[in-house]
Amino acid sequence: MVTRRVIVCLDVRDGRVVKGVEFTGLRDMGDPTELAERYENEGADEIVLLDITGRGNDLDIVRRAAERVFVPLTVGGGVRSRDDVSALLRAGADKVSINSAAVAQPELISTCARKFGSQCVVASIDVRGGRVWVNGGRVETSLDAIEWARRCAELGAGEILLTSIERDGTRTGYDVELTRAVADVVSVPVVASGGAGNAEHVVEALRVADAALVAGIVHERAVSVAEIKRTLCDNGVPTRTTYAA
Repeated sequence: MVTRRVIVCLDVRDGRVVKGVEFTGLRDMGDPTELAERYENEGADEIVLLDITGRGNDLDIVRRAAERVFVPLTVGGGVRSRDDVSALLRAGADKVSINSAAVAQPELISTCARKFGSQCVVASIDVRGGRVWVNGGRVETSLDAIEWARRCAELGAGEILLTSIERDGTRTGYDVELTRAVADVVSVPVVASGGAGNAEHVVEALRVADAALVAGIVHERAVSVAEIKRTLCDNGVPTRTTYAA
């Protein structure tokens, strides 16, 4: 049976991890490298580093994180070209998340999939009201989220990172209906993101998704990754169980 993954997301601005609600009201959470190491020790299956400034990632931060953690590292934010993807992979990223640039130039997904392999390419999709939003969730497009996810997979994306803007930071639970709808139309893994408030929400998401992204609840120590993993096991959700207490 395929194990489900718990992924910790570190939104980075000016070298610090931040977290807000619906992409606004950002609060400082700490140093990205230290947090990445902590979450790996707690049992995180992967770490995501997302630069939210739109300027692109600080390669030094990526290198430091890659040197300190040994679980897969996905990096995104401000990725605009094949050269950007190449630079992040050279800096130590295992996968690169592409969002706004993919909407503007869909061929970027297929170009990167051919050059680096589909397993390196993550299509990040921010959704509000069923539509795809870009530029950090500030600009609405005409794209239907489910159809765009299907298209991204067809273009060669090896994974879909699906974020509900309306649920982000609210701790009211993931948009399971949206996640299920996307999972039904793609053959690649789907990562549910936005809305985790407790371990039970992660269980619900992983009934339909291949992985679940968490952020605020672990940054603020409302629950640890290890506690989430134990809850998954208690509810019969297959997951990797090597973690620190």
